[in-house]
Amino acid sequence: MTRLLPAHVLVGAAVVGLAFANAARIGAGVPRLALLSAVGALVAATAPPQVRLAIVALLVAGLGWWWGSVRLTALDRSPLAGHVGEANWFAGEVTAEPRVGQFGQRIFARARRFGTVPLDERVELELPLGRAPPQGARIRALAVVKAPRGPSPGRGFDERTWLRRQGIYVVLHVDAWQVVGRRGGVGGAGDRLRSWLRRASVPGLNGERRALIDGIVLGDDTGLSPGLKTAFRRSGLYHLLAVSGQNVVLLAAGMLALTLLLGLPRLAGHLGALAAIGAYVLAVGPQPSVTRAAVSGCAVSVAWLAGRDRDAWHALLLAALVLLGWNPYALYDPGFQLSFAAVLAIFVLAPRLREVLDGYPLPDWLRVAVSVSATCGIATAPILALRFGAVPVLGILANALVEPVVGVLLGLALVAAVVDPVAPGLASALAWLDGWIAAYVALCARAVAAVPFAQLSGRAALVATVVPLLAAAVVWRRLRAWRV
Repeated sequence: MTRLLPAHVLVGAAVVGLAFANAARIGAGVPRLALLSAVGALVAATAPPQVRLAIVALLVAGLGWWWGSVRLTALDRSPLAGHVGEANWFAGEVTAEPRVGQFGQRIFARARRFGTVPLDERVELELPLGRAPPQGARIRALAVVKAPRGPSPGRGFDERTWLRRQGIYVVLHVDAWQVVGRRGGVGGAGDRLRSWLRRASVPGLNGERRALIDGIVLGDDTGLSPGLKTAFRRSGLYHLLAVSGQNVVLLAAGMLALTLLLGLPRLAGHLGALAAIGAYVLAVGPQPSVTRAAVSGCAVSVAWLAGRDRDAWHALLLAALVLLGWNPYALYDPGFQLSFAAVLAIFVLAPRLREVLDGYPLPDWLRVAVSVSATCGIATAPILALRFGAVPVLGILANALVEPVVGVLLGLALVAAVVDPVAPGLASALAWLDGWIAAYVALCARAVAAVPFAQLSGRAALVATVVPLLAAAVVWRRLRAWRV
């Protein structure tokens, strides 16, 4: 059992304050805030030791509440919202891959100019089907400013709220555009890294195998067929197509292993792991799951470099602090909710279930896979039911089938990308082998998804959520009684 430390309490208090800003905002100015902080610090210094930590935690929560309010106010600022209905020349930078729908495409971008007005605002571009500007392109286009669609009867998706929580308040409808250059700076470096990783990790591969490796390595599912996407959702394997913490862990572990093989000191390994994690986040983008894992991985390496004990709970709380400190709206993001729910399940429930499985004749890898998959499935099922109205019920089986090979697939893709510039033949051979692993993962997804009850929707999804929770509670109580 992890001991509760003052650092846990203080970081947790800051996280609670940041999250509470979504419910109510405060507008205290900096001078008043400094005065209140000074008074709080004085009260804490003169208070008895038994209550000092509680007072400091309340003070930190208040600071988190204030900062969350400041960030939300900044995110809600939209100069373009006053130009809805206007048409003019637009200049900006494409910041993501296009999302192709049935009737059009949508792409995130950053507006730099609308007409003669200079800007620095996130927007969403609406384009017709067909050609789309690549990520990182600087474009010029004639655009019409539109308000995002709100909720409508029979349509569960509320685009307006979803975009607002990402700091986007307008949609620019574009019919014609032209690329005038490439963005530079940190964003441009991330574009080049992504392009290199996409090309060098799968040399010689094409079709579904290449698209699936791209999905697992980069979190980009645009190349997959609608049928395969549906199979991944029904089988409970869709999390593989959203860049997860497993990618970051494998990358950091690979850097540490490489330094050992080269005979370099461990210091070089941790510095290399920090650099590799930073480069990977730039390449795939700041998705909640990968940002959480990146912050946690960096915290572990920094703790080692500083000679401090590694604390998984502290790293997890620090990741939540970074994500909510940048955008408190992230609390509503399904990726944030699913990622943290899964990690909490791995921390709290998976070790207990693994102890239960110790008495069964199972190989260690299967025991770990079943315990992690089962606990993550139980923890994330309520979120899936409430947010998407569907729950995969055979996720334990599907994840147990692919768990042994997913790490190998990621490792081969990353190694192929590294060796491609110096040994293209070896990189092609690794990619060919990786393609067969990708084909196996796709086969497992389709096979599990073909079972009629692989995914439940509506009321059945709610039943599939409640029953495992009740069963887990009963089993837990009986285990505790048996141990006593």
